[in-house]
Amino acid sequence: MTNPMTAHAATGRLTGRLRLTIRMRLTLLYAGLFLFAGVVLLGLTYVLVQTTLQRQGGSAGVNKVFQAVQGAPGEAGNGRGAPLPDGPSAQPPTIVSKQVEGVLVKGREDYQKKTLSALLTQGSIALGLVGAAGLGFGWLLADRALRPVHKITETARRVARSHDLTERIAYEGPRDDVKELADTFDTMLGRLARAFDGQRRFVANASHELRTPLAINRTLVDVAVRRADATDDVKRLGESLLVVNGRHERLIDGLLTLAGTENVVVDAGPLDLADVAGHVLDQASREAEARGLTVRRDLGAAPTSGDPVLVERLVQNLVENAIRHNRDGGELSVATRVREGQAEVAVANTGPVVPRYDVETIFEPFRRLGNDRVRSDRGAGLGLSIVRATATAHGGTVTAVPRPGGGLDVTVRLPARAADARAESPGTAPEIVGGGG
Repeated sequence: MTNPMTAHAATGRLTGRLRLTIRMRLTLLYAGLFLFAGVVLLGLTYVLVQTTLQRQGGSAGVNKVFQAVQGAPGEAGNGRGAPLPDGPSAQPPTIVSKQVEGVLVKGREDYQKKTLSALLTQGSIALGLVGAAGLGFGWLLADRALRPVHKITETARRVARSHDLTERIAYEGPRDDVKELADTFDTMLGRLARAFDGQRRFVANASHELRTPLAINRTLVDVAVRRADATDDVKRLGESLLVVNGRHERLIDGLLTLAGTENVVVDAGPLDLADVAGHVLDQASREAEARGLTVRRDLGAAPTSGDPVLVERLVQNLVENAIRHNRDGGELSVATRVREGQAEVAVANTGPVVPRYDVETIFEPFRRLGNDRVRSDRGAGLGLSIVRATATAHGGTVTAVPRPGGGLDVTVRLPARAADARAESPGTAPEIVGGGG
């Protein structure tokens, strides 16, 4: 018995494969209308020719032809017409007239059939040839009709690729549906440009207004703690305030980075994820050693393009997240490679068990697993949110898969550099650092 869901899915895939482009649909519409008009015209011509032949070849016409052959009316056989045969083989005039009339009627019918058959055959061939020509002209006319839409599409593609919201379509043409579409798109670009400009100004102002007071607070607390007459209670209070201040600085820095990666134009440049990952691992080696982690490196060439600062922050957040959410003496694995035309960096750890249904929530801002929200030593809950925002700004994707024994496999895929991309990167031999676990 066929599963209805399977049949519906198969039908959907078939419909997706058979779906025609709008240009092809317009072409078929033009050609279909042209062929329909041709068929109607051919049918009308057939009816008119048939009617004309029937009128010209009716009984009156047969009588006229018969009279021309036999002679004048009333004088057949003995007047100006041809003489009737004599002798035993001679037949009466009535019989001869009927025979001649039958021959004439049969000839008339044969003539009509041949004429109508030739009309249908030759008309169908001509209609097919003209229909093929109409299909070609329809394809060209459809392309010409869709040129304004192509212009809108090209402009939207350039804006999406360059993040230049100052570009406009500026379509000049009659006040029709295409003109309204182009003007609406230009209006939308203008509003987006104003919104993004306001967001950039907000980020710049917030960067100054929020970081400066925290820096002043940190300096004042540090000076108070280092005074010679500071008591132990003051020092302990100062250290606690420094921890809280540091957490607030990281929170503000993460928020500003998250806002920047989602809106700022990416200054793309050539880089290799292997170099970035190696640099980040060198910086995080001391923290990994303090946790007793075994670090595995498999850094194959992974050339891509992007903002070096943002890409480094992406990899840094992945590594720091894998270290801080790991068990003491666990493992940390970092690999870079090129696969299916995309540069990849994959980070895996041996942290706590992550439910599969809870994986997507960890990419949301301020979302952590379980009751980990109150832990100030594990960041502000923005690490993976910044990773996803940065990857999206570079045209990439982020996926996370829970490991059976605990922890996550997080993979970031960015578009590989066309000049250096390979189907599969051979990589290097894994390098194991550390001796935890």
